[in-house]
Amino acid sequence: MKKINLSFLLIVLMIAAFLIGYGSKNGISLGIFDNQKAEEIAQQAVEYINQNFLAMSEEGATLVSVIEESGVYKFTILIEGQEYDSYITKDGKILFPDGVPMVIEEAEIEAAAETMTCEDLDKSNEPIIEAFVVSQCPFGTQMQRILNEIVKNIPETDDYIKVKYMGEIQDGTIIAMHGDEEAQENLRQICIREEQKDKYWSYIDCYIKEGQSEQCLSSVLVDKAMLSQCMKDTSRGLEYAQKDFDSENEYGITGSPTLILNKKNVSEFDFGGRTAEAVKTVICCGFNSPPAFCDKELTKDSAEAGFSPVYSSGSAAGGNMSCD
Repeated sequence: MKKINLSFLLIVLMIAAFLIGYGSKNGISLGIFDNQKAEEIAQQAVEYINQNFLAMSEEGATLVSVIEESGVYKFTILIEGQEYDSYITKDGKILFPDGVPMVIEEAEIEAAAETMTCEDLDKSNEPIIEAFVVSQCPFGTQMQRILNEIVKNIPETDDYIKVKYMGEIQDGTIIAMHGDEEAQENLRQICIREEQKDKYWSYIDCYIKEGQSEQCLSSVLVDKAMLSQCMKDTSRGLEYAQKDFDSENEYGITGSPTLILNKKNVSEFDFGGRTAEAVKTVICCGFNSPPAFCDKELTKDSAEAGFSPVYSSGSAAGGNMSCD
């Protein structure tokens, strides 16, 4: 999966939009290099990214430097231990996410052109799509929002969808990439999935709106006593979780979300992106003989990432991004 370049592309485009809006609103221009002012504006951009795009990240982005280079401004940000450079024109209107080589190798062109089609996917009478996520990754909740939308509109698809969670167990404790709060929420969702399956999608439908676990447990009438016992009983909750983690390791999963259809990695972006219609198409491509429900067309709008009260605002990002 192509993750980091596309992820960074969206982030820097957000920076560009913010810088343009901020400069216009406040009468500030990057036309004359003023190190103090450039640093101030860049820091505002970083704060905007952290508050609106990386809110669930433990570290977020930090500004490293702002300099003038080759007639434009170059600024560097640090995300999860890695530095990324971007360039912006002196009037603050045009952003260049990265340098582009003038010569592109033929092999790179061929690789970029390769996409999977329905005919390329393995078939089964009863296909299973496994969606690997973590509960506080904005792109994990984006995929859960998509799957929830599919099940809402085509209930029969529930039989062919399995949401699985990424993580590991260390010394009898569940671990997740974004810390203990996420680990416990992963375990909570796993226990509901396994022991109160009829409540799973109702809970997810509520949780992806604001991330209010307690409120959602009450509103969808989850048996809290049963859930608590599952989460505390290592022979239940942790055992269920370990099976997910074993699958994660078997497939070599590294990012949330990742889709596996009939035990093979598949990208929703080959079929239209992070939309309900695209993922439904992936599921239907896994059938030897697609059932009648595959004829029902779902929304082609990109789903909102992160917590959101709506499926799509019409401006949801469509990039191939994940939490790693």
